Amino acid sequence: MKIRYCWRCRMDIPMLDSEEEKIASKLLSEGFQEARKSMKAPIQENFKKLLDYYKEVTGFEETNPNAIMHHFIDMYGPDCENCGKPYRTETATFCPKCGNKRVI
Repeated sequence: MKIRYCWRCRMDIPMLDSEEEKIASKLLSEGFQEARKSMKAPIQENFKKLLDYYKEVTGFEETNPNAIMHHFIDMYGPDCENCGKPYRTETATFCPKCGNKRVI
C-alpha cells in the first residue's frame, strides 16, 4: 500500500500494490457472485468483503467498490519529475497537473 494521487478522485488516496490488487480483484469477483444471488441487496452488502479488506489494509473507509478498482499502484506511471503527481499511465509523456513533458 502506498499513498498516491488519484486522477479520478482528485486527491491523495491509499493505493494497493500488486499482491493486494490480486486479493481485491478476487474479492470483487466474489462480490459479483453475491450480487447475482441476491439482486435486491445493497451494493455495500454484496461487496462487504472487498470494502472491509480495503479498510483493513489502508485504514481508509471506502464506500464504493468501483473506486477501489482504480486504486492500484500498477495502473499509473511514475511520479512526475516536476510536481510529484503520478503520470496517468506508464507511457504518458505529459503531466496534466503541471504541464511537464517527460522524456522516455
